[in-house]
Amino acid sequence: MLAAVRPAADDEWVRCAGCGETIYAPRFERALKVCGACGRHARITAPERIAQLMDRGSVTPVAAPPTVPDPLGFTDLVPYPERLRGAAAATGLDEAVVCVRGTVEGRPLVAAVMDFRFMGGSLGAGVGERVTAAAEEALRARLPLLVVTASGGARMQEGALALMQMVKTSQAIGMLDEAGIATLALLTDPTYGGVAASYATLPDVILAEPGARVGFAGPRVIEQTIRQRLPEGFQTAGFLLERGLLDGVVPRTELRSTLGRLLRCLAPDRPAAPPDPEDRDVPAEERPAVLRDPGHLPVRDGITAVRLARHADRPTAREYAISMLEEFQELRGDRLGGDCPAIVGGVGRLAGRPVVLIGHDKGRGTADRVRRGFGMPSPAGYRKAVRLMRLAAKLGVPVVTLIDTPGAHPGLEAEENGQAWAIADAIRLMSGLPVPTVAVVTGEGGSGGALALGAADRVLILANGVYSVISPEGCAAILWKSQAPDAVAGAADALRLQAHDLLVHGVVDGVVGEPGEGAHTDPPRAVELVRSAIIAALDELSGRPAADLVAARRDRFRRYGTAEPINGDETGRPHDGDTRRGAGHGVA
Repeated sequence: MLAAVRPAADDEWVRCAGCGETIYAPRFERALKVCGACGRHARITAPERIAQLMDRGSVTPVAAPPTVPDPLGFTDLVPYPERLRGAAAATGLDEAVVCVRGTVEGRPLVAAVMDFRFMGGSLGAGVGERVTAAAEEALRARLPLLVVTASGGARMQEGALALMQMVKTSQAIGMLDEAGIATLALLTDPTYGGVAASYATLPDVILAEPGARVGFAGPRVIEQTIRQRLPEGFQTAGFLLERGLLDGVVPRTELRSTLGRLLRCLAPDRPAAPPDPEDRDVPAEERPAVLRDPGHLPVRDGITAVRLARHADRPTAREYAISMLEEFQELRGDRLGGDCPAIVGGVGRLAGRPVVLIGHDKGRGTADRVRRGFGMPSPAGYRKAVRLMRLAAKLGVPVVTLIDTPGAHPGLEAEENGQAWAIADAIRLMSGLPVPTVAVVTGEGGSGGALALGAADRVLILANGVYSVISPEGCAAILWKSQAPDAVAGAADALRLQAHDLLVHGVVDGVVGEPGEGAHTDPPRAVELVRSAIIAALDELSGRPAADLVAARRDRFRRYGTAEPINGDETGRPHDGDTRRGAGHGVA
Protein backbone atom coordinates (compact mmCIF):
# COMPACT_ATOMS: atom_id res chain seq x y z
CA MET A 1 0.00 0.00 0.00
CA LEU A 2 1.26 3.49 -0.83
CA ALA A 3 -0.35 5.37 2.05
CA ALA A 4 1.77 7.08 4.63
CA VAL A 5 1.14 5.97 8.22
CA ARG A 6 0.74 8.47 11.06
CA PRO A 7 2.40 7.39 14.34
CA ALA A 8 -0.28 7.32 17.02
CA ALA A 9 1.90 9.19 19.54
CA ASP A 10 2.40 12.36 17.55
CA ASP A 11 0.15 13.47 14.70
CA GLU A 12 2.65 16.16 13.66
CA TRP A 13 4.70 13.47 11.95
CA VAL A 14 4.02 10.79 9.36
CA ARG A 15 6.05 7.74 8.39
CA CYS A 16 6.51 6.79 4.73
CA ALA A 17 5.10 3.33 4.05
CA GLY A 18 7.85 2.81 1.50
CA CYS A 19 11.16 3.70 3.12
CA GLY A 20 10.05 4.26 6.73
CA GLU A 21 11.30 7.86 6.75
CA THR A 22 9.63 10.07 9.34
CA ILE A 23 8.37 13.30 7.75
CA TYR A 24 7.00 16.48 9.29
CA ALA A 25 3.29 16.38 8.42
CA PRO A 26 2.90 19.98 7.17
CA ARG A 27 5.93 19.49 4.91
CA PHE A 28 4.44 16.23 3.64
CA GLU A 29 1.22 18.06 2.78
CA ARG A 30 3.13 20.79 0.94
CA ALA A 31 4.92 18.08 -1.05
CA LEU A 32 1.49 16.77 -2.16
CA LYS A 33 2.04 13.64 -0.04
CA VAL A 34 5.13 12.52 -1.94
CA CYS A 35 8.03 11.22 0.17
CA GLY A 36 11.11 13.36 -0.35
CA ALA A 37 13.40 10.48 0.58
CA CYS A 38 12.17 7.69 -1.72
CA GLY A 39 9.64 9.44 -3.99
CA ARG A 40 6.77 7.20 -2.97
CA HIS A 41 3.39 8.71 -3.86
CA ALA A 42 0.93 8.21 -1.01
CA ARG A 43 -2.71 7.73 -1.89
CA ILE A 44 -4.81 10.87 -1.79
CA THR A 45 -8.55 11.44 -1.73
CA ALA A 46 -10.67 12.60 -4.65
CA PRO A 47 -11.22 16.06 -3.06
CA GLU A 48 -7.46 16.39 -2.53
CA ARG A 49 -6.78 15.41 -6.13
CA ILE A 50 -9.29 17.92 -7.46
CA ALA A 51 -7.79 20.68 -5.31
CA GLN A 52 -4.27 19.83 -6.53
CA LEU A 53 -5.11 19.73 -10.23
CA MET A 54 -7.87 22.25 -10.82
CA ASP A 55 -7.92 26.02 -10.59
CA ARG A 56 -9.25 27.37 -7.32
CA GLY A 57 -12.84 28.54 -7.57
CA SER A 58 -13.46 26.89 -10.94
CA VAL A 59 -14.98 23.61 -9.76
CA THR A 60 -18.68 22.78 -10.03
CA PRO A 61 -20.24 19.31 -9.60
CA VAL A 62 -21.62 17.24 -12.46
CA ALA A 63 -24.86 15.55 -11.49
CA ALA A 64 -25.78 11.98 -12.41
CA PRO A 65 -29.16 10.18 -12.44
CA PRO A 66 -29.92 7.89 -9.46
CA THR A 67 -29.14 4.19 -9.67
CA VAL A 68 -30.58 1.09 -8.00
CA PRO A 69 -28.94 0.96 -4.54
CA ASP A 70 -29.00 -2.82 -3.99
CA PRO A 71 -29.97 -4.64 -7.19
CA LEU A 72 -29.22 -8.16 -5.89
CA GLY A 73 -30.14 -7.90 -2.21
CA PHE A 74 -26.55 -8.99 -1.57
CA THR A 75 -25.11 -9.80 1.86
CA ASP A 76 -21.52 -10.75 2.63
CA LEU A 77 -20.47 -10.06 6.23
CA VAL A 78 -23.04 -7.28 6.28
CA PRO A 79 -25.88 -6.31 3.92
CA TYR A 80 -24.71 -4.30 0.92
CA PRO A 81 -26.75 -1.17 1.82
CA GLU A 82 -25.08 -1.13 5.21
CA ARG A 83 -21.67 -1.39 3.56
CA LEU A 84 -22.52 1.56 1.32
CA ARG A 85 -23.65 3.64 4.31
CA GLY A 86 -20.40 2.83 6.12
CA ALA A 87 -18.30 3.90 3.14
CA ALA A 88 -20.24 7.14 2.84
CA ALA A 89 -19.83 7.91 6.55
CA ALA A 90 -16.08 7.20 6.43
CA THR A 91 -15.37 9.27 3.32
CA GLY A 92 -18.03 11.96 3.16
CA LEU A 93 -18.76 10.82 -0.41
CA ASP A 94 -21.81 9.17 -1.92
CA GLU A 95 -19.83 6.99 -4.33
CA ALA A 96 -16.28 6.00 -5.34
CA VAL A 97 -16.00 8.75 -7.96
CA VAL A 98 -16.43 12.51 -7.87
CA CYS A 99 -17.36 14.19 -11.17
CA VAL A 100 -16.81 17.90 -11.68
CA ARG A 101 -16.40 20.59 -14.28
CA GLY A 102 -13.64 23.18 -13.94
CA THR A 103 -10.36 24.45 -15.37
CA VAL A 104 -6.69 23.46 -15.27
CA GLU A 105 -4.38 26.43 -15.90
CA GLY A 106 -7.36 28.21 -17.39
CA ARG A 107 -8.33 25.40 -19.77
CA PRO A 108 -11.86 24.00 -19.21
CA LEU A 109 -12.55 20.30 -18.86
CA VAL A 110 -14.77 17.71 -17.20
CA ALA A 111 -13.15 15.34 -14.70
CA ALA A 112 -14.17 12.05 -13.09
CA VAL A 113 -11.91 11.43 -10.09
CA MET A 114 -12.00 8.12 -8.22
CA ASP A 115 -11.47 7.64 -4.49
CA PHE A 116 -10.05 4.30 -3.35
CA ARG A 117 -11.36 4.80 0.19
CA PHE A 118 -14.91 4.16 -0.97
CA MET A 119 -15.12 0.36 -1.20
CA GLY A 120 -11.73 0.10 -2.85
CA GLY A 121 -12.82 2.31 -5.75
CA SER A 122 -14.89 -0.59 -7.07
CA LEU A 123 -16.88 -0.20 -10.27
CA GLY A 124 -20.60 -0.54 -9.72
CA ALA A 125 -23.70 1.06 -11.19
CA GLY A 126 -23.15 4.26 -9.22
CA VAL A 127 -19.61 4.71 -10.51
CA GLY A 128 -20.52 3.69 -14.06
CA GLU A 129 -23.45 6.11 -14.17
CA ARG A 130 -21.38 9.00 -12.84
CA VAL A 131 -18.48 8.43 -15.23
CA THR A 132 -20.91 8.16 -18.14
CA ALA A 133 -22.71 11.34 -17.04
CA ALA A 134 -19.35 13.12 -16.95
CA ALA A 135 -18.61 11.94 -20.49
CA GLU A 136 -22.04 13.10 -21.64
CA GLU A 137 -21.42 16.51 -20.07
CA ALA A 138 -18.08 16.68 -21.92
CA LEU A 139 -19.89 15.78 -25.14
CA ARG A 140 -22.61 18.36 -24.58
CA ALA A 141 -20.15 21.15 -23.76
CA ARG A 142 -17.49 19.88 -26.21
CA LEU A 143 -14.87 19.84 -23.48
CA PRO A 144 -12.04 17.35 -22.86
CA LEU A 145 -12.68 14.58 -20.36
CA LEU A 146 -10.13 13.60 -17.70
CA VAL A 147 -10.52 10.37 -15.74
CA VAL A 148 -8.40 9.80 -12.64
CA THR A 149 -8.54 6.16 -11.63
CA ALA A 150 -8.00 4.24 -8.40
CA SER A 151 -9.78 0.91 -8.22
CA GLY A 152 -9.51 -2.70 -7.19
CA GLY A 153 -11.96 -3.84 -9.87
CA ALA A 154 -15.69 -4.39 -10.41
CA ARG A 155 -18.06 -4.42 -7.41
CA MET A 156 -18.96 -8.01 -6.61
CA GLN A 157 -22.05 -7.06 -4.60
CA GLU A 158 -23.76 -5.96 -7.84
CA GLY A 159 -22.97 -9.09 -9.84
CA ALA A 160 -23.34 -8.95 -13.63
CA LEU A 161 -24.80 -5.44 -13.45
CA ALA A 162 -21.38 -4.23 -12.27
CA LEU A 163 -19.83 -6.02 -15.24
CA MET A 164 -22.16 -4.15 -17.61
CA GLN A 165 -20.68 -0.84 -16.44
CA MET A 166 -17.54 -1.71 -18.40
CA VAL A 167 -19.57 -1.50 -21.60
CA LYS A 168 -21.44 1.62 -20.51
CA THR A 169 -18.28 3.56 -19.73
CA SER A 170 -16.34 2.24 -22.74
CA GLN A 171 -19.04 3.34 -25.16
CA ALA A 172 -19.11 6.73 -23.44
CA ILE A 173 -15.42 7.16 -24.32
CA GLY A 174 -16.27 5.93 -27.82
CA MET A 175 -18.88 8.67 -28.22
CA LEU A 176 -16.24 11.29 -27.41
CA ASP A 177 -13.91 9.70 -29.96
CA GLU A 178 -16.59 9.94 -32.63
CA ALA A 179 -17.21 13.59 -31.73
CA GLY A 180 -13.51 14.50 -31.93
CA ILE A 181 -13.27 15.41 -28.23
CA ALA A 182 -9.99 14.80 -26.41
CA THR A 183 -9.86 12.30 -23.56
CA LEU A 184 -7.12 11.89 -20.96
CA ALA A 185 -6.48 9.41 -18.16
CA LEU A 186 -4.35 9.60 -15.04
CA LEU A 187 -3.81 6.14 -13.57
CA THR A 188 -3.01 6.06 -9.86
CA ASP A 189 -2.30 3.23 -7.47
CA PRO A 190 -4.00 0.81 -7.82
CA THR A 191 -6.00 0.54 -11.06
CA TYR A 192 -7.18 -3.01 -11.68
CA GLY A 193 -9.94 -5.17 -13.10
CA GLY A 194 -13.03 -3.72 -14.71
CA VAL A 195 -11.82 -0.12 -14.51
CA ALA A 196 -8.48 -0.95 -16.12
CA ALA A 197 -10.27 -2.90 -18.85
CA SER A 198 -12.65 -0.06 -19.74
CA TYR A 199 -12.52 3.70 -19.37
CA ALA A 200 -9.08 3.86 -17.73
CA THR A 201 -7.15 2.62 -20.75
CA LEU A 202 -9.20 3.96 -23.69
CA PRO A 203 -8.36 7.70 -23.62
CA ASP A 204 -6.17 9.43 -26.19
CA VAL A 205 -3.43 10.18 -23.66
CA ILE A 206 -2.68 7.96 -20.68
CA LEU A 207 -0.43 9.16 -17.86
CA ALA A 208 0.39 7.44 -14.60
CA GLU A 209 1.90 8.43 -11.29
CA PRO A 210 5.26 6.88 -10.38
CA GLY A 211 4.85 3.49 -8.76
CA ALA A 212 1.20 3.10 -9.71
CA ARG A 213 0.20 -0.53 -10.21
CA VAL A 214 -2.08 -1.16 -13.18
CA GLY A 215 -3.42 -4.35 -14.71
CA PHE A 216 -6.40 -6.60 -15.23
CA ALA A 217 -5.60 -9.46 -12.86
CA GLY A 218 -3.65 -8.85 -9.67
CA PRO A 219 -0.09 -10.19 -9.35
CA ARG A 220 -1.00 -12.77 -6.69
CA VAL A 221 -3.75 -14.20 -8.87
CA ILE A 222 -1.37 -14.38 -11.82
CA GLU A 223 1.40 -16.08 -9.83
CA GLN A 224 -1.02 -18.64 -8.41
CA THR A 225 -2.42 -19.34 -11.88
CA ILE A 226 0.77 -19.70 -13.89
CA ARG A 227 2.99 -20.93 -11.02
CA GLN A 228 5.77 -18.52 -11.99
CA ARG A 229 7.54 -15.71 -10.18
CA LEU A 230 6.75 -12.37 -11.78
CA PRO A 231 9.52 -10.00 -12.90
CA GLU A 232 10.64 -7.09 -10.73
CA GLY A 233 8.36 -4.09 -11.07
CA PHE A 234 5.65 -6.11 -12.83
CA GLN A 235 2.52 -4.02 -13.56
CA THR A 236 4.08 -0.82 -12.23
CA ALA A 237 3.93 2.42 -14.20
CA GLY A 238 7.57 2.20 -15.30
CA PHE A 239 7.10 -1.39 -16.44
CA LEU A 240 4.06 -0.40 -18.52
CA LEU A 241 5.76 2.66 -20.01
CA GLU A 242 8.59 0.53 -21.37
CA ARG A 243 6.02 -1.73 -23.01
CA GLY A 244 4.23 1.02 -24.87
CA LEU A 245 1.07 1.08 -22.76
CA LEU A 246 1.45 4.58 -21.31
CA ASP A 247 2.35 7.98 -22.72
CA GLY A 248 4.26 9.03 -19.65
CA VAL A 249 4.94 8.59 -15.95
CA VAL A 250 4.56 12.01 -14.36
CA PRO A 251 5.44 12.96 -10.76
CA ARG A 252 2.55 14.46 -8.83
CA THR A 253 4.28 17.82 -8.59
CA GLU A 254 4.33 18.07 -12.41
CA LEU A 255 0.85 16.76 -13.16
CA ARG A 256 -0.97 20.08 -13.17
CA SER A 257 1.47 21.73 -15.58
CA THR A 258 1.57 18.63 -17.80
CA LEU A 259 -2.21 18.53 -18.03
CA GLY A 260 -2.33 22.24 -18.79
CA ARG A 261 0.18 21.81 -21.59
CA LEU A 262 -1.75 18.86 -23.05
CA LEU A 263 -5.06 20.71 -22.89
CA ARG A 264 -3.61 23.67 -24.77
CA CYS A 265 -2.51 21.31 -27.56
CA LEU A 266 -5.38 18.81 -27.60
CA ALA A 267 -8.26 21.23 -27.04
CA PRO A 268 -7.11 24.64 -28.27
CA ASP A 269 -9.20 27.70 -28.85
CA ARG A 270 -10.34 27.60 -32.46
CA PRO A 271 -8.17 30.21 -34.19
CA ALA A 272 -9.17 32.17 -37.25
CA ALA A 273 -7.70 30.96 -40.52
CA PRO A 274 -4.09 32.10 -40.84
CA PRO A 275 -3.45 34.96 -43.23
CA ASP A 276 -2.27 34.28 -46.75
CA PRO A 277 1.55 34.37 -46.70
CA GLU A 278 1.42 36.77 -49.67
CA ASP A 279 -0.61 39.23 -47.58
CA ARG A 280 1.79 39.32 -44.64
CA ASP A 281 3.94 42.36 -44.04
CA VAL A 282 7.10 40.32 -44.63
CA PRO A 283 9.57 41.28 -47.35
CA ALA A 284 9.86 38.61 -50.04
CA GLU A 285 13.55 38.10 -49.30
CA GLU A 286 12.69 37.18 -45.67
CA ARG A 287 10.11 34.55 -46.56
CA PRO A 288 11.06 30.87 -46.16
CA ALA A 289 13.70 29.89 -48.69
CA VAL A 290 12.03 26.81 -50.17
CA LEU A 291 13.68 26.23 -53.52
CA ARG A 292 11.55 24.86 -56.34
CA ASP A 293 13.91 25.28 -59.28
CA PRO A 294 16.36 22.37 -59.68
CA GLY A 295 18.70 24.70 -61.53
CA HIS A 296 19.40 26.54 -58.29
CA LEU A 297 20.50 23.42 -56.42
CA PRO A 298 23.97 21.93 -56.05
CA VAL A 299 24.73 18.60 -57.69
CA ARG A 300 27.40 16.58 -55.91
CA ASP A 301 28.75 13.10 -56.22
CA GLY A 302 26.04 10.81 -54.90
CA ILE A 303 28.23 9.38 -52.15
CA THR A 304 29.13 12.90 -50.94
CA ALA A 305 25.44 13.69 -50.65
CA VAL A 306 24.87 10.47 -48.69
CA ARG A 307 27.68 11.28 -46.25
CA LEU A 308 26.32 14.77 -45.64
CA ALA A 309 22.81 13.39 -45.08
CA ARG A 310 24.18 10.90 -42.55
CA HIS A 311 26.36 13.37 -40.63
CA ALA A 312 26.09 12.54 -36.93
CA ASP A 313 25.75 16.18 -35.89
CA ARG A 314 22.60 16.95 -37.87
CA PRO A 315 19.63 17.85 -35.63
CA THR A 316 17.53 14.92 -34.41
CA ALA A 317 13.74 14.71 -34.49
CA ARG A 318 13.54 15.32 -30.75
CA GLU A 319 15.75 18.40 -31.08
CA TYR A 320 13.57 19.72 -33.90
CA ALA A 321 10.43 19.09 -31.84
CA ILE A 322 11.71 20.82 -28.71
CA SER A 323 13.11 23.79 -30.63
CA MET A 324 10.34 24.26 -33.22
CA LEU A 325 7.24 23.67 -31.13
CA GLU A 326 5.85 25.55 -28.19
CA GLU A 327 5.01 23.21 -25.28
CA PHE A 328 5.98 19.98 -27.00
CA GLN A 329 4.73 16.97 -25.04
CA GLU A 330 6.12 13.61 -26.12
CA LEU A 331 3.62 10.75 -26.29
CA ARG A 332 4.87 7.20 -26.14
CA GLY A 333 3.82 3.68 -26.93
CA ASP A 334 1.85 1.76 -29.55
CA ARG A 335 -0.70 0.51 -26.95
CA LEU A 336 0.05 -3.04 -28.11
CA GLY A 337 3.11 -3.82 -26.02
CA GLY A 338 5.98 -1.78 -27.45
CA ASP A 339 7.55 1.65 -27.46
CA CYS A 340 10.18 2.13 -30.15
CA PRO A 341 12.59 5.01 -29.39
CA ALA A 342 13.54 5.29 -33.08
CA ILE A 343 10.20 7.08 -33.56
CA VAL A 344 9.63 10.24 -31.53
CA GLY A 345 6.15 11.73 -31.53
CA GLY A 346 3.89 14.02 -29.61
CA VAL A 347 1.80 17.16 -29.59
CA GLY A 348 2.76 20.81 -29.50
CA ARG A 349 2.01 24.18 -31.06
CA LEU A 350 3.75 25.56 -34.12
CA ALA A 351 3.40 29.34 -34.27
CA GLY A 352 0.32 28.90 -32.10
CA ARG A 353 -1.17 26.17 -34.32
CA PRO A 354 -1.63 22.74 -32.63
CA VAL A 355 0.13 19.94 -34.50
CA VAL A 356 1.01 16.30 -34.08
CA LEU A 357 4.70 15.78 -34.85
CA ILE A 358 6.23 12.38 -35.66
CA GLY A 359 9.82 11.75 -36.65
CA HIS A 360 12.62 9.24 -37.01
CA ASP A 361 15.29 9.87 -34.39
CA LYS A 362 18.84 8.53 -34.80
CA GLY A 363 19.88 9.74 -31.36
CA ARG A 364 22.69 11.89 -30.08
CA GLY A 365 25.90 10.20 -28.93
CA THR A 366 26.85 6.55 -29.15
CA ALA A 367 24.71 5.17 -26.30
CA ASP A 368 21.61 7.04 -27.42
CA ARG A 369 22.10 6.07 -31.06
CA VAL A 370 22.36 2.41 -30.08
CA ARG A 371 19.24 2.69 -27.90
CA ARG A 372 17.33 4.22 -30.80
CA GLY A 373 18.53 1.62 -33.28
CA PHE A 374 20.28 4.33 -35.31
CA GLY A 375 16.87 5.59 -36.38
CA MET A 376 15.65 2.24 -37.73
CA PRO A 377 12.14 1.72 -36.32
CA SER A 378 10.60 -1.56 -35.24
CA PRO A 379 6.94 -2.38 -35.94
CA ALA A 380 6.11 -0.77 -32.59
CA GLY A 381 7.53 2.50 -33.91
CA TYR A 382 5.28 2.53 -36.95
CA ARG A 383 2.29 1.50 -34.85
CA LYS A 384 3.04 4.39 -32.50
CA ALA A 385 3.11 6.69 -35.54
CA VAL A 386 -0.24 5.30 -36.71
CA ARG A 387 -1.74 5.84 -33.27
CA LEU A 388 -0.62 9.48 -33.27
CA MET A 389 -1.88 10.04 -36.82
CA ARG A 390 -5.29 8.75 -35.74
CA LEU A 391 -5.22 11.15 -32.80
CA ALA A 392 -4.53 14.04 -35.20
CA ALA A 393 -7.41 12.94 -37.43
CA LYS A 394 -9.75 12.73 -34.45
CA LEU A 395 -8.88 16.21 -33.22
CA GLY A 396 -8.58 17.78 -36.68
CA VAL A 397 -5.02 19.02 -36.28
CA PRO A 398 -2.21 18.86 -38.89
CA VAL A 399 0.47 16.16 -38.98
CA VAL A 400 4.13 17.05 -39.44
CA THR A 401 6.63 14.25 -40.06
CA LEU A 402 10.42 14.40 -40.03
CA ILE A 403 12.14 11.67 -42.04
CA ASP A 404 15.68 10.56 -41.19
CA THR A 405 16.28 6.82 -41.28
CA PRO A 406 18.45 4.27 -43.10
CA GLY A 407 15.29 2.18 -43.29
CA ALA A 408 13.10 0.00 -41.11
CA HIS A 409 14.82 -2.27 -38.62
CA PRO A 410 15.92 -5.46 -40.42
CA GLY A 411 16.03 -7.78 -37.40
CA LEU A 412 14.43 -11.14 -36.68
CA GLU A 413 12.12 -9.74 -34.00
CA ALA A 414 10.90 -7.01 -36.33
CA GLU A 415 9.90 -9.57 -38.93
CA GLU A 416 8.24 -11.78 -36.32
CA ASN A 417 6.16 -8.81 -35.21
CA GLY A 418 4.95 -7.81 -38.66
CA GLN A 419 7.29 -5.11 -39.93
CA ALA A 420 5.77 -5.12 -43.42
CA TRP A 421 2.22 -4.98 -42.04
CA ALA A 422 3.08 -2.03 -39.78
CA ILE A 423 4.67 -0.03 -42.60
CA ALA A 424 1.79 -0.75 -44.99
CA ASP A 425 -0.75 0.34 -42.39
CA ALA A 426 1.10 3.62 -41.82
CA ILE A 427 1.25 4.38 -45.55
CA ARG A 428 -2.42 3.60 -46.07
CA LEU A 429 -3.53 5.64 -43.09
CA MET A 430 -1.37 8.68 -43.83
CA SER A 431 -2.47 8.82 -47.44
CA GLY A 432 -6.09 9.13 -46.31
CA LEU A 433 -5.76 11.45 -43.30
CA PRO A 434 -8.46 14.18 -43.37
CA VAL A 435 -6.02 16.83 -42.08
CA PRO A 436 -3.12 18.77 -43.63
CA THR A 437 0.14 16.80 -43.72
CA VAL A 438 3.69 18.01 -44.29
CA ALA A 439 6.73 15.70 -44.46
CA VAL A 440 10.33 16.90 -44.37
CA VAL A 441 13.31 14.68 -45.19
CA THR A 442 15.80 16.14 -42.74
CA GLY A 443 18.62 13.72 -43.48
CA GLU A 444 18.41 10.22 -44.86
CA GLY A 445 15.22 8.87 -46.40
CA GLY A 446 15.70 5.14 -46.68
CA SER A 447 13.20 2.91 -48.47
CA GLY A 448 9.76 1.98 -47.12
CA GLY A 449 10.94 2.74 -43.63
CA ALA A 450 11.04 6.39 -44.66
CA LEU A 451 7.95 6.32 -46.87
CA ALA A 452 5.81 5.22 -43.90
CA LEU A 453 6.02 8.87 -42.78
CA GLY A 454 6.11 10.35 -46.27
CA ALA A 455 2.65 10.06 -47.85
CA ALA A 456 1.95 13.76 -47.29
CA ASP A 457 0.31 16.73 -48.99
CA ARG A 458 3.63 18.52 -49.14
CA VAL A 459 6.98 16.73 -49.17
CA LEU A 460 10.09 18.83 -48.58
CA ILE A 461 13.74 17.88 -48.26
CA LEU A 462 16.77 19.65 -46.82
CA ALA A 463 19.38 20.60 -49.41
CA ASN A 464 21.76 17.90 -48.18
CA GLY A 465 19.09 15.24 -47.72
CA VAL A 466 18.74 12.04 -49.71
CA TYR A 467 15.73 9.80 -50.45
CA SER A 468 15.97 6.43 -52.13
CA VAL A 469 14.45 3.02 -52.68
CA ILE A 470 17.51 1.42 -51.06
CA SER A 471 20.83 2.45 -49.57
CA PRO A 472 23.81 2.67 -51.96
CA GLU A 473 25.44 -0.16 -50.00
CA GLY A 474 22.39 -2.37 -50.44
CA CYS A 475 22.07 -1.54 -54.11
CA ALA A 476 25.75 -2.30 -54.79
CA ALA A 477 25.56 -5.58 -52.88
CA ILE A 478 22.50 -6.78 -54.78
CA LEU A 479 23.18 -5.54 -58.30
CA TRP A 480 26.97 -5.34 -58.45
CA LYS A 481 27.60 -8.15 -55.95
CA SER A 482 30.17 -5.84 -54.37
CA GLN A 483 30.65 -3.65 -51.33
CA ALA A 484 33.79 -2.02 -52.71
CA PRO A 485 33.87 1.79 -52.30
CA ASP A 486 33.72 2.44 -56.03
CA ALA A 487 30.69 0.16 -56.40
CA VAL A 488 28.89 1.92 -53.52
CA ALA A 489 29.76 5.32 -54.99
CA GLY A 490 28.52 4.21 -58.41
CA ALA A 491 25.25 3.05 -56.88
CA ALA A 492 24.84 6.38 -55.09
CA ASP A 493 25.18 8.19 -58.42
CA ALA A 494 22.90 5.80 -60.29
CA LEU A 495 20.08 6.03 -57.71
CA ARG A 496 19.72 9.80 -58.27
CA LEU A 497 18.91 10.18 -54.58
CA GLN A 498 19.87 13.79 -53.81
CA ALA A 499 17.61 16.84 -53.55
CA HIS A 500 18.27 18.10 -57.09
CA ASP A 501 17.17 14.84 -58.73
CA LEU A 502 14.22 14.36 -56.39
CA LEU A 503 12.91 17.79 -57.33
CA VAL A 504 13.38 17.08 -61.05
CA HIS A 505 11.29 13.91 -60.73
CA GLY A 506 8.64 15.54 -58.53
CA VAL A 507 9.30 13.25 -55.58
CA VAL A 508 9.60 16.39 -53.42
CA ASP A 509 7.79 19.72 -53.72
CA GLY A 510 10.61 21.90 -52.55
CA VAL A 511 14.07 22.03 -51.02
CA VAL A 512 14.87 23.77 -47.75
CA GLY A 513 18.27 25.46 -47.79
CA GLU A 514 20.84 24.58 -45.14
CA PRO A 515 23.18 26.97 -43.34
CA GLY A 516 26.92 26.99 -44.04
CA GLU A 517 28.25 23.61 -45.14
CA GLY A 518 25.12 21.89 -43.86
CA ALA A 519 22.67 21.57 -40.96
CA HIS A 520 25.40 20.03 -38.80
CA THR A 521 27.40 23.29 -38.87
CA ASP A 522 24.58 25.44 -37.46
CA PRO A 523 21.74 23.31 -36.02
CA PRO A 524 19.73 26.23 -34.53
CA ARG A 525 19.61 27.97 -37.91
CA ALA A 526 18.71 24.71 -39.65
CA VAL A 527 15.83 24.20 -37.22
CA GLU A 528 14.56 27.72 -37.90
CA LEU A 529 14.67 27.19 -41.67
CA VAL A 530 12.70 23.95 -41.35
CA ARG A 531 10.23 25.58 -38.98
CA SER A 532 9.59 28.46 -41.40
CA ALA A 533 9.13 26.08 -44.34
CA ILE A 534 6.61 23.95 -42.42
CA ILE A 535 4.65 27.00 -41.28
CA ALA A 536 4.46 28.24 -44.89
CA ALA A 537 3.28 24.83 -46.12
CA LEU A 538 0.61 24.59 -43.41
CA ASP A 539 -0.55 28.13 -44.13
CA GLU A 540 -1.02 27.11 -47.76
CA LEU A 541 -2.98 23.98 -46.84
CA SER A 542 -5.02 25.48 -44.01
CA GLY A 543 -8.75 25.80 -44.55
CA ARG A 544 -8.97 23.33 -47.40
CA PRO A 545 -11.82 20.83 -47.04
CA ALA A 546 -10.74 17.40 -45.83
CA ALA A 547 -12.12 15.70 -48.93
CA ASP A 548 -10.09 18.00 -51.18
CA LEU A 549 -6.90 17.34 -49.22
CA VAL A 550 -7.33 13.58 -49.47
CA ALA A 551 -8.27 13.67 -53.15
CA ALA A 552 -5.27 15.82 -54.10
CA ARG A 553 -2.89 13.70 -52.01
CA ARG A 554 -4.10 10.47 -53.54
CA ASP A 555 -3.90 11.97 -57.02
CA ARG A 556 -0.31 13.04 -56.38
CA PHE A 557 0.83 9.51 -55.58
CA ARG A 558 -1.40 8.03 -58.30
CA ARG A 559 0.63 9.90 -60.94
CA TYR A 560 4.06 8.56 -60.00
CA GLY A 561 5.42 6.42 -62.80
CA THR A 562 2.90 7.71 -65.35
CA ALA A 563 3.60 10.06 -68.26
CA GLU A 564 1.78 12.90 -66.51
CA PRO A 565 4.15 15.45 -64.92
CA ILE A 566 4.29 15.47 -61.15
CA ASN A 567 6.85 18.13 -60.36
CA GLY A 568 5.63 21.69 -60.05
CA ASP A 569 2.37 22.96 -58.62
CA GLU A 570 -0.90 21.13 -58.23
CA THR A 571 -1.75 21.56 -61.90
CA GLY A 572 1.21 19.39 -62.84
CA ARG A 573 3.08 22.22 -64.59
CA PRO A 574 6.81 21.45 -64.61
CA HIS A 575 9.32 23.66 -62.86
CA ASP A 576 11.18 26.27 -64.85
CA GLY A 577 14.94 26.28 -64.93
CA ASP A 578 17.82 24.22 -66.19
CA THR A 579 17.53 20.65 -64.89
CA ARG A 580 20.77 19.35 -66.35
CA ARG A 581 23.01 17.56 -63.88
CA GLY A 582 25.82 19.83 -62.84
CA ALA A 583 23.91 23.05 -63.56
CA GLY A 584 23.18 23.90 -59.91
CA HIS A 585 24.66 26.39 -57.50
CA GLY A 586 25.39 26.31 -53.80
CA VAL A 587 22.62 26.77 -51.24
CA ALA A 588 23.30 29.06 -48.30
